Amino acid sequence: MNAEANTAPSIKDKDFKSSGPATDVKRLRVWPAVIVLALLWLSQFAMKLLPDSGPTGFMLLFFGPLVAAAGVLAWWLFLSRATWSERLGGALGMLVIATVCFLLADPSIQNVFVATIYGLTWGVTTFAGALILLFAWKSPWRTVVALLAASGGFGAWDAMRYDGMTGDFKSSLKPRWSTTPEDRYLATLTGSETPSPGSTPTTDSDEALTNPEWPGFRGPQRDSVVPNVALIPDWSTHPPKQRWRRFVGPGWSSFCVAGDQLYTQEQRGEKEAVVCLDTETGQTHWAFEYDSRFFEAVGGPGPRATPTLANERLYVLGALGILHCLDPRNGQVFWKRDLRNDAQRDPPMWGFASSPLVVGDYVIVYAGGKDDHGVIAYDVRTGERLWSVAAGDHSYGSPQLVVLKGKPLVLMHTNTGLHMIDPEQGSSIGEHVAPIEGYTVLQPLLVNGDSLMLGLGILDGTRRVDLTMSDNRVQLTERWTSRDLKPGFNDWVAHRGALYGFDQEIFACINLETGKRHWKKGRYGTGQVLLLPEKDQLLVLSEKGELVLLRATTEKLDELARCQVLEGKTWNHPVLVGDRLYVRNSEEAACWEVPLDSEGSSESSNAP
Repeated sequence: MNAEANTAPSIKDKDFKSSGPATDVKRLRVWPAVIVLALLWLSQFAMKLLPDSGPTGFMLLFFGPLVAAAGVLAWWLFLSRATWSERLGGALGMLVIATVCFLLADPSIQNVFVATIYGLTWGVTTFAGALILLFAWKSPWRTVVALLAASGGFGAWDAMRYDGMTGDFKSSLKPRWSTTPEDRYLATLTGSETPSPGSTPTTDSDEALTNPEWPGFRGPQRDSVVPNVALIPDWSTHPPKQRWRRFVGPGWSSFCVAGDQLYTQEQRGEKEAVVCLDTETGQTHWAFEYDSRFFEAVGGPGPRATPTLANERLYVLGALGILHCLDPRNGQVFWKRDLRNDAQRDPPMWGFASSPLVVGDYVIVYAGGKDDHGVIAYDVRTGERLWSVAAGDHSYGSPQLVVLKGKPLVLMHTNTGLHMIDPEQGSSIGEHVAPIEGYTVLQPLLVNGDSLMLGLGILDGTRRVDLTMSDNRVQLTERWTSRDLKPGFNDWVAHRGALYGFDQEIFACINLETGKRHWKKGRYGTGQVLLLPEKDQLLVLSEKGELVLLRATTEKLDELARCQVLEGKTWNHPVLVGDRLYVRNSEEAACWEVPLDSEGSSESSNAP
């Protein structure tokens, strides 16, 4: 009997090894998942941990979640020690949850970039994180709990709306149910505010249209220089005065100005609009709308390019590639072209952003198509395609006109380098091969008549190249390359042997002869700058909508005055005509009267 007792199994001996579905459940092996999640979150903070990482940090931000998702899936299926029913059920459950949450998300979240860096990051983190915490629970219910956690991680973004990024890649997220600035603007539009083209022509405009004060992107020379104007630096006793402020539709277009007419373009729901405003009141003279809507994750919706006034006509390129020639008096269409057809390409990731350049009988735009469809010239009167030249496949910049030894040349800086084009012949006559990772935005800047400043992006900095012409060919020779000024998509200006611009989000000054930095200090974000050379002044419009007056000096950052002129993210280029400053962003536009210094301003620079 004692022998039988000794052979009988005890509860301890069974150790819960009875038959049932839990008999094969083991503790999870979680160290691979811990490593994957750690790497995932390091990638999400790469832009902060590596401030000079540029496009590399941006790529880590995007591809980190994709690689992490693959890593978590591989761990779960092959290394986790979960039962096969858990592994297959968990993987399938994650796929279903991610798909459903994506389909239910706001359209701004239904974007590969946004859904990846937010939805996928949080979904992967909550699923794997829950399993890490429950690693010792020997029950299939741990997978169910992890899937519920993943539902929260993915589903939380269904309550959010994505409103784009700042220049340093900080995201703007709002509750999904909140009113967007675009919706608020559309609600203000009335029949009287949006007259149809041709219904409200402006008067006494012929002379102004023949010689517009600000004909297009960055001014008459596309260099952000405002001659014959100087400002009183004491804004405590002579502060800028707001003349008007109004809502506008999304977009990163700037203005062109002729007399009492102010031209820009914006997004209005499913339509792009070219708008003519009154310079004195901000009221709408006319608006031309057409079906087109573009959106990308960083900049949001809306057109990017600035209209161009020339030959009493208005040339405007939309974000989806529609080039219009309009009557600036009333918005009636003379002709239009579609770059998607002419260049045989889809819009680039940031949309078509080239501000048209008019040279003689040619209106020239950058399209970035294959083969010789890079830069395209059309007849200014008929829209007939006249010539096209190969010039890389992407750029956020615009064609730039310079004169070298009396010869007009069109410059185009793209991802493959600098291209120099003879506009009369429609042929390339020189190039500087300098492939760029990411994007190029800044306009080439001519200095001393025979050198160019090139922005190589936030990885490689700034380069100066010297130009020589021989046998109708231009030779370009690198003089120096400097990382002391690493421009992104902001203005720069040259004055008295120095180059002033943005080293990413901080304003800086470098020596034109050596590329060595004089100073770097002003934290104005990814703003823009105008040069007022008469009194050595710089007028900075910060990313947060602050207007800052600086003294252009190599000694130090010398801030003279500042004033808040806009609210919200401001990337658009400012316009200064006499004592009137016109500014806008993707939400509002405003006109400010700035205090002129009569000793540095000519009578010809009075406001229109």
